[in-house]
Amino acid sequence: MDVLIIGGTGLISTAITRQLVETAHDVTVATRGETEATLPDAVTHVTCDRNDSDRLAEVAEAVAPDCVIDMVCFTPEQAREAVDAFAGSTQYVFCSTVDVYHRPTASVPSTEDATREPGVSEYGRNKAAAEDVFRDAHGDAFAATIIRPWSTYGEGGPVLHTLGLGTYYIDRIRQGKPIVVHGDGTSLWGPCHRDDVARAFVNAVGNETAYGETYHVTSEEVMTWNQYHEAVARALDAPDPELVHIPTDVLSEVVPDRTGMLRDHFQFSTVFDNSKARRDLDFEYTVPFEEGVRRTVAWLDEHEEIESWDSETDDQLIRAWRDATDGFVSAME
Repeated sequence: MDVLIIGGTGLISTAITRQLVETAHDVTVATRGETEATLPDAVTHVTCDRNDSDRLAEVAEAVAPDCVIDMVCFTPEQAREAVDAFAGSTQYVFCSTVDVYHRPTASVPSTEDATREPGVSEYGRNKAAAEDVFRDAHGDAFAATIIRPWSTYGEGGPVLHTLGLGTYYIDRIRQGKPIVVHGDGTSLWGPCHRDDVARAFVNAVGNETAYGETYHVTSEEVMTWNQYHEAVARALDAPDPELVHIPTDVLSEVVPDRTGMLRDHFQFSTVFDNSKARRDLDFEYTVPFEEGVRRTVAWLDEHEEIESWDSETDDQLIRAWRDATDGFVSAME
């Protein structure tokens, strides 16, 4: 098929682009041209800011894709512009997110019909509204397929931790420095390597079973955050990490600019049912977390993107928390 990827140079979309070419699709990527990525020579590149509706329509007419994979639609307004531009294509695959769901979820594991209201974040609410636009267009403008990844990582991206995206975390693990962990470290998290996530998108292309459907494409190696940090340390042949547990509300109060992901996501225990994607999209979880971490960190090392362990204020946080808890204990003796 002729496949157009809107945003084909990001973490997931780079892998989608490569796998589409490997499976003999004709691939065009539409980007602003600001992100470098190594893609196969067979890929056609067009420049397009998806917020420019006139340019989006020009690309739609010039490429005339059978299938569009939209990786950078974040609002219902963008979704409506896409429906107008690509009406008449066979299929539209929208990259949504599990952030559309209310937190905490009502059941574990959650299926695709879990409650979305009230939304957990503005990002999640916008993605949910965009889903609704594509769902309404299904059957009239094109066949719509919605895919909801969870925590996706891999070469070209960071390794997440309680305080966000900073790569200094990797150096702290390697150096055996204490690691800040929210709560008691027993909330659940499930990273999935981008190659596995991408394969589900590729298997959705032209797949009539997926028309009009919504899918989870998430980890099948769910772990506590304590186990997560221990696995990262094993992957890097680092010492067993010293985990310093600080309540989520305390962290949110003292470093609000570093805890947005913690407040909206990390603090909740969530598990998502992938059985529908396994059935219809041949989804497989093939990259174990420790292997994926090694690959991701090797890429960061190669590109010299790992910051020093002391480039953030984690040690200050840890000292202040230990002083406060020591004082509390002394006061109660």
